[in-house]
Amino acid sequence: MNLKLNYKRTFLIGFAFFGILLLWQVYDSWCPTFLTDIFARRMYGISSAELKAGDPEKILNVQWLVGIIMACDNLAALILLPIFGNLSDRTATPIGKRMPYILTGTFVAAIAFPFIPLFFHANNIAGMVAMMVIVLIFMMMYRNPAVALMPDITPKPLRAKANGIINIMGYLGGAFATVLGIFLKLSDYINAADEARKVWIIELPFIIASILMVISALVLFFTIKENKIAAEIKDEMAEGERFAAIENPVEDDKPMSPANKKMLLAILAAEFLWFMSDNAIGTYIGNYVIYYLQSVSSATMILTIIGGLASVIGFATAGSIADKIGRKWTISCGLAITFLALIIMCFVAPTHNVTGANGEFSFPKLLFAVWAIKGFGMALVHNCSFPMVVELSSSKTIGKFTGFYYAASMSAQTVTPILLGLVFNMTRKWRVLSIYSAILTACSFAVFTLLVKNIRASKVANAKGLEAIGAEDE
Repeated sequence: MNLKLNYKRTFLIGFAFFGILLLWQVYDSWCPTFLTDIFARRMYGISSAELKAGDPEKILNVQWLVGIIMACDNLAALILLPIFGNLSDRTATPIGKRMPYILTGTFVAAIAFPFIPLFFHANNIAGMVAMMVIVLIFMMMYRNPAVALMPDITPKPLRAKANGIINIMGYLGGAFATVLGIFLKLSDYINAADEARKVWIIELPFIIASILMVISALVLFFTIKENKIAAEIKDEMAEGERFAAIENPVEDDKPMSPANKKMLLAILAAEFLWFMSDNAIGTYIGNYVIYYLQSVSSATMILTIIGGLASVIGFATAGSIADKIGRKWTISCGLAITFLALIIMCFVAPTHNVTGANGEFSFPKLLFAVWAIKGFGMALVHNCSFPMVVELSSSKTIGKFTGFYYAASMSAQTVTPILLGLVFNMTRKWRVLSIYSAILTACSFAVFTLLVKNIRASKVANAKGLEAIGAEDE
């Protein structure tokens, strides 16, 4: 039996990722700066813009507090993601085992999300953090089941290609948020006097993200019938188990082999390190641009577009690359490319060429190249890493192993904002951001390349080209 990827169904599953990355792009682009501004008021009695003009080094003093709040969110996710993964594995409803969690999580998170900027505008840190917590909890209810949906109905050898498609859909969601950030400049709000701050500049991105997230969940609900699809592809899933890219086969109701356990732990350890690196950049890049490069915040959004386009190319090609050299070496190449980008980033500095109406410096063009290289490299990593983890699961434990994958990533994202915030506080240098991330990426490369073994050498003959595309009507 030639296994054929159903492109149409995979594209529709991608709407789950569309909603996830849409929300997180808005969350990560705006919330760290919200927290920086509100903590500046609490500690120094003035806004972050006034502090930047008078004593910019004090901005670094509040980053450890920003890191703690962002890390607390991730700590909750570390606990909740495995719980929702296990629960959804054991759930059986007329609409499927994942869909109840996806719908509930989406609607509650979408309602709470627009209240984050409202509480920030009112200088109410308790209300703002409470809304962030609610959004996080219900997005975790959504995230694990939504991610597990792809391997639920995709045979193992096809999951790298399927993961590329659904990640491209996710990046389209992130692109919506990025475009909003170009036209609704956060720096225009932050740099304005208190009485001149217009709440709609920061409120609109959150409202639009909520609406699009609900629409994406409804598209998923009306087009993907979990129970029906699972029954239709039962034989294909069984065939996929026979061709899994591991030496020791995985069987339902049987414990993992020692070799598979070692492989899982090695993948998760490397994943922990590369997420520490990547999340450090993602958490602090907005503040890095506004407070270190002293450039307009819309430049961050252009960075995101460039990185997103490079990532789309990476996701589109990663499956084919993995077919030729294997998932392990595709990930290793991605980490090496990312390391190169971060080394280049170490040489980025403020231009000291004032061009903006608010006195911002012009944006260093070298950073655009960094983001393109990094985006492509990390796409290769993310595309193949999740399929490698669920390759080790049985059909009854996909949600559980999805939980393992996200437990590693979220524990990294719990540690790294606090750790890097403390490093900022000690060094008083924004440039340690790229050095910190480069070191962690190098460590991740070493762990993954040396310790991940147990990969079966033989290749699987998958359908390609028009033959594979024809599967969408079957």
